[in-house]
Amino acid sequence: MYLAVGCAMWTHKAWPWHSLPSAERLRAYSSWCTAVEGNTTFYATPPLATARSWAAQTSPDFRFIPKFPRTVTHERRFTGVEADVRAFLDAVEPLGRRASALWVQLPSAFAPADVPALATFLRRLPRSFRYAVEVRHPAFFADATTAGALEQVLAAAGAEWLPFDTTEFFRTPPSSDDERDAWTKKPRVARRDTALTDRPIVRYLGRDDPARTVEGWRPWVETVAGWLREGRSPTVFLHTPDNAAAPQLARRFHDDVRAAVPALEPLPEPAPIDASPAEPLTLF
Repeated sequence: MYLAVGCAMWTHKAWPWHSLPSAERLRAYSSWCTAVEGNTTFYATPPLATARSWAAQTSPDFRFIPKFPRTVTHERRFTGVEADVRAFLDAVEPLGRRASALWVQLPSAFAPADVPALATFLRRLPRSFRYAVEVRHPAFFADATTAGALEQVLAAAGAEWLPFDTTEFFRTPPSSDDERDAWTKKPRVARRDTALTDRPIVRYLGRDDPARTVEGWRPWVETVAGWLREGRSPTVFLHTPDNAAAPQLARRFHDDVRAAVPALEPLPEPAPIDASPAEPLTLF
């Protein structure tokens, strides 16, 4: 029984390990959280040495969800991308099982009519990796038939549907600069909590007020607890517009799930940070 929790990145100016040398920040982060989103690979495929460094700084059970390059998913839309895909797969190979799933994030313009192209793309990928697909077009969330067609394509590839839950964030108008910025950028779609595989992945966006964030994730505590009882091994990523308290929130979420599923092992205590943060990490 295993629940991985993490954030959108492994360093942030508000986190004390941000003052460490860049080559040591992931190691420090991995003592707080057990997973991280792989957003950096969306913008540039890393050299092998970089992925080897990531692996060296984390335990074998740590989970990365590296994102396919934007040239593949957004710019060329799966057409003529063989070289880019091969380079990406080669680059993340040093992560081994730490690459828990490779993330196919699709733009909001990717509509139900484009699903056959996704099906072809997934069929051509090696089965040595797991895959997770994030869609943002409203039709996938509003129509059961459309959602079912996508689920069939994902099931055929053994891929997971990766939801980004922004329902709590959009419940009330923004109240900070970071929230106002996120208001214009984040997808506004219905909450989805159906797992297709034994390793569901969830992205949850709360508010800059930690209490609001905690209150909004209550349904996810129940859902994730149910997945664990079914023998699944989920990964949950906690976001807020400013992400200042994201690592603490990730650990708090794990604690809340463990309260519902006592058999879940607690997270280890974070390693001491050999740095001098301006303020300690606290939630409330």
